[in-house]
Amino acid sequence: MKSTERLRMRTQLGYGAGDLYGGGAFFIVSTLYLVFLTDVMGVRPALAGLVVLIARAWDAVSDPVMGMITDRTRTRMGRRRPYFLLGMPFIVLSFVFLWYPAGFAGEWARFSYALVTYLFFSTVITMVMIPYNALASELTLDYGERSRLTAYRLAFSELSTIICALVPLIIIDAAASRAVGYPVMGLVFGLFFAIPFLATFLTTSERPDFTARSTPAEWKAFAEPFRNRTFRRFILIFLFSFAAIDIVLAIIVFFVTHYLRIPHLTNLLLGTLLIVQLVLLPLYYALSRRYSKIIALITGAVIWIIAMLSSLFLRPGLPLPVYFVFAALVGSGTGGVIVMAYAIFPDIPDVDELVSGRRREGIFAGVQTFLRKLTGAFAVFLVGQAIDIAGYVSPTETMVNGAAQVVIAEQSQAFITVLRVVFAAVPIVFIFVTILISLRFPLSREVHGKLKAYLAERRANDGKVVDEAYEKELRALLFD
Repeated sequence: MKSTERLRMRTQLGYGAGDLYGGGAFFIVSTLYLVFLTDVMGVRPALAGLVVLIARAWDAVSDPVMGMITDRTRTRMGRRRPYFLLGMPFIVLSFVFLWYPAGFAGEWARFSYALVTYLFFSTVITMVMIPYNALASELTLDYGERSRLTAYRLAFSELSTIICALVPLIIIDAAASRAVGYPVMGLVFGLFFAIPFLATFLTTSERPDFTARSTPAEWKAFAEPFRNRTFRRFILIFLFSFAAIDIVLAIIVFFVTHYLRIPHLTNLLLGTLLIVQLVLLPLYYALSRRYSKIIALITGAVIWIIAMLSSLFLRPGLPLPVYFVFAALVGSGTGGVIVMAYAIFPDIPDVDELVSGRRREGIFAGVQTFLRKLTGAFAVFLVGQAIDIAGYVSPTETMVNGAAQVVIAEQSQAFITVLRVVFAAVPIVFIFVTILISLRFPLSREVHGKLKAYLAERRANDGKVVDEAYEKELRALLFD
């Protein structure tokens, strides 16, 4: 496959379908899991946030190890693709167990069950999504084509998140009680996430020349991505932007329910945000093609800051269209940040090849996936601690005419103040830091073109240095 070759449509669609899981699962967990633990499982907010944070200690080991495993896997199906088939049944099981409200009498027993099931879910994500993320760098070597592939992937991710914003609460509310609704929702979406990986497996292929290269099992390899200056800049952009996104998602249900007092519109507001993200994907893709991925990302970040500043003027009782305009404004900003953050990643292993001479997409994907989950954990933990300290009062559930009815508790003014500050101020700070780092990102379209051309020459020369002075110049710009 030549680096200038356009990917077939079936490959782009098949690969993109895999992120129905990555986008949708993270979204449901980010928006509903904290509420599920506090309001259904009966776990205090501080302990609920701790569940996700503790699981990241396991990810610190499992994610990089899975990256090394997938780099070293050798089968007739390739290094990455076998894990899509292997993971399908576990995706379903882990998502059902995650949402099963175990009725243990003791809070610590419920906490322990939540921790074990979340560890299982996190491990399955690791097993499937690390090889999935690594595969993107192999499907095409072209800077622009990688943006196009990412746009297709994010289109499926956005479609999944739209569905996951609208449907889960419908399933939960339709059940006789939330204790029944949550596991039913888990089963439905476990199947929804698992089945598309069959299409991903059948429509993608791997590069034999990459697979043939030796990738030694070295523990120090886990730290090597951080020696790469381009990767360090990228991962800071990625972490700060997604920390902002995760904080908004973790607290938005509380914000809409307890401050704006329109809980019945939560799924519609989320749906509006996500639909706008999806609609604007082609615009941000075109912007990245005309200028650069960083310019497109910064554009989205500026719009997002404006949106979060406008949230300070929201209050209960405003005309409903005002809330939907706000949701659309947030979606128009976050869409650019998300698609470009993912579009930049496939270019990073090219810098590593310049220095190491090897293709180690799996290790880079492992480190990225771990840190991505760490930001999500940090967001849930931060929100959990904040609302616990502010005195959050969980709703109660009563039976009315044989059906469960949720009674929302009245919250204190201190809680409402904390809610508004965390919702607006914290994301703004993180987004601003993202912009500052992005301005110093070294891998532009022009630089990547030079890097790609040089790597092609070096591969043709059996991996040997072609131009020592030119290679040193590239290293100084991108790595050292």
